[in-house]
Amino acid sequence: MSKRKNKKIYKTSTTNKKVVKINEDFKSQNFIYTRKIQITFIVIILIFILLISRIGYLQFVQGSYLKELAYKQQAINQIISPKRGSIYDSTGKVLATSASVDTITINPNKIKDSKDDDSSKTKEIKEKVAKAFSEIFELEYEETLKKVNSTAQVETIIKKVDQDKVEELRNWMKENKITAGINIDEDTKRYYPYDTFLSQVLGSCGSDNQGLSGIEYKWDSTLSGTPGKIVSSKSASQEEIPNAEETYIPAENGNDLTLTIDFNIQTIVEKYLKQVVDNNNVENGGDCIVMNPKTGDILAMATYPNYDLNNAFTPNETLSRTYSSLSAEEKTNAIFKMWSNKSVSELYEPGSVFKIITSAIALEENVTTPNTANDFNCKGSEIITDIPVNCWSYNDPHGFQTLTQALENSCNPAFMQLASRIGTTTLYKYYKSFGFFDKTGVGLQGESQSIFKPENSVLPIERATMSFGQRFSITPLQMITAISAIANDGVLMKPRIVKDYKNIDTGAITTIEPEEVRQVISSETASKVKHMMESVIEYGTGWRAGVTGYTVGGKTGTSEPIDGKEDIDGYVATFVAISPVEDTQVVLLLNLYKPPKDNYNGGTLAGPIVSQMLKEILPYLGIPSNAEKSGNENLITVPEIRNKTITEAEKILKKAGFNTKISTSNNKNSTVVVDQVPKPGATLSDGSIIMLYDQNTRTSATVPDLTGKTLYQATSDLRNNNLNISAEGAGYVVSQDPPKGSVVDAGTVINVTFKQSYKN
Repeated sequence: MSKRKNKKIYKTSTTNKKVVKINEDFKSQNFIYTRKIQITFIVIILIFILLISRIGYLQFVQGSYLKELAYKQQAINQIISPKRGSIYDSTGKVLATSASVDTITINPNKIKDSKDDDSSKTKEIKEKVAKAFSEIFELEYEETLKKVNSTAQVETIIKKVDQDKVEELRNWMKENKITAGINIDEDTKRYYPYDTFLSQVLGSCGSDNQGLSGIEYKWDSTLSGTPGKIVSSKSASQEEIPNAEETYIPAENGNDLTLTIDFNIQTIVEKYLKQVVDNNNVENGGDCIVMNPKTGDILAMATYPNYDLNNAFTPNETLSRTYSSLSAEEKTNAIFKMWSNKSVSELYEPGSVFKIITSAIALEENVTTPNTANDFNCKGSEIITDIPVNCWSYNDPHGFQTLTQALENSCNPAFMQLASRIGTTTLYKYYKSFGFFDKTGVGLQGESQSIFKPENSVLPIERATMSFGQRFSITPLQMITAISAIANDGVLMKPRIVKDYKNIDTGAITTIEPEEVRQVISSETASKVKHMMESVIEYGTGWRAGVTGYTVGGKTGTSEPIDGKEDIDGYVATFVAISPVEDTQVVLLLNLYKPPKDNYNGGTLAGPIVSQMLKEILPYLGIPSNAEKSGNENLITVPEIRNKTITEAEKILKKAGFNTKISTSNNKNSTVVVDQVPKPGATLSDGSIIMLYDQNTRTSATVPDLTGKTLYQATSDLRNNNLNISAEGAGYVVSQDPPKGSVVDAGTVINVTFKQSYKN
């Protein structure tokens, strides 16, 4: 009985164990299943999070990029180039403009045989097109063929094509019956009518019509305008969708610029600058600026050697001598150097011209007066902290002098003594006020920052040399701007080279008004300095720059190279002039860099050229000479030459100072003068025209419009029309008799009235 019970208990125990085992297995399987579900759920959540993150990234981070990419894939954009604005001088002459040319592009997928399945024929056509392009436009055949076989929607073959080449392409397309895939789009090419004129100031443009240098670069955003475009749609296969709606966005043309530069004054300056550099072998060329001190307007700004703006990457004559021997990097640097506008981009030591500034500071601070006797003593050199600094005339010292005499003599010791009295702090205060520590902001590319030692580190020897313009560096534009402040009654004007710009589309004109910076010195001090400068021309080292009939003030300068650098930098021969002294209308600064060692003095080399420039500039501007101010003096009475032979009459008239015009085809030795115009007894100026007739027929002339012209201009216009002038007053023409358009006898005297004024 007990055994059976034991067996039963054993069986029950075994059964329980099996049940427990089953339960445990079930629980284990249930746990694994649950775990799998959990893991799957977590994975799904992670994937969902990743998808959400990816969508967010695409939407918010790359959204703009993808939108643009989709737009590019779905849209065809045809760019409409804006017209780049022209550049004019102050008289209305076009200095830079954009000429119509064409750009050749292709749609490679459209250049094919009419039968789409004839791939061999399409290949032949494409090779034929590539060959035509390479021959007509002188392009590399293999490179052109790659473009023709390209899978791109559009390929550019060549830009800025002249009309003769375009016409040649049109004829070829017609002959070969190519009607699709080749596009001839209107474009523009920058053109400079006067080649080298104002080259470093104007600058040039690249093949994309973007400014590379000069005003073209500095004012590029104003000149260039905004491109327009025509937008159409294309399918996923990149084919243009027929009859799809097009969006036209017009181009906004650039603005026209009008400069303060006067074409005629610039021409005068460039002519004489080239002459002095070439004739005297001035190694590093020169620059010249002419400014109206009352407005700050730059009337001329020239650098020589210049270069051809229509071939800006071609070396000029000077550079071409060594160009072939340069490395690629050196050639690039040399071209950039050729483009450089010395007047604003390159620093120099102004030399003794700067003595004008030192004089102005001393007078404004009441350190001295122009004519205090024995105020300075020149012994040939000045000892500054045991260092002797020579006068240019150290072998023949100037002795005791007034400030005016010291400026006339350009005496270094006198100005070193003066700078010591003034003191470094006061000097630096006025240097800042004159604008030497700041760029002028003229609106030209690459204006350089001046170099001065910090005030607290200036030693006595450095202050001494600074008094006569050495051992600091400024730009020529800073120098003439400061001198112009003195010429303008002590008022500093901001230099201006762009007068206004005009919106081509609307005609709206934005004027850049003259800008007064500050009053630097009093008008009384300015007047004293100007008359001291006049004394330099009348009695001092600047006498060679004088102009008969005009009051001229000036100062010579000869900047010496730093010790040991003579072969590198050389001397700078310089001259600054103002005229007229009493009411200054013109300031002119001429710099010549590294002149020959036997002729490097500013007075002897630069002075005569300044005189020649002023002789033509002053009359052109209508600034009356002393002779004009005194009325119709020095007039010549027309003699009686009727009934004399033409040969005899010519001799008499030429001896009297007249020019003759003869209306005859007969022998002058035997032909008798029947009549003359003007009649005997008329009074005319030297060079007037006398018409001689051997019969009663007359040669007529049309009277030109002289309104607003100067005596120089009016006289030239009339004489070009075989007419004479009788002038009353000075300045600009306000009336004329007979009036413009009248038909009169050649030789007739036109009565012209002038009014004293100055044209800004």
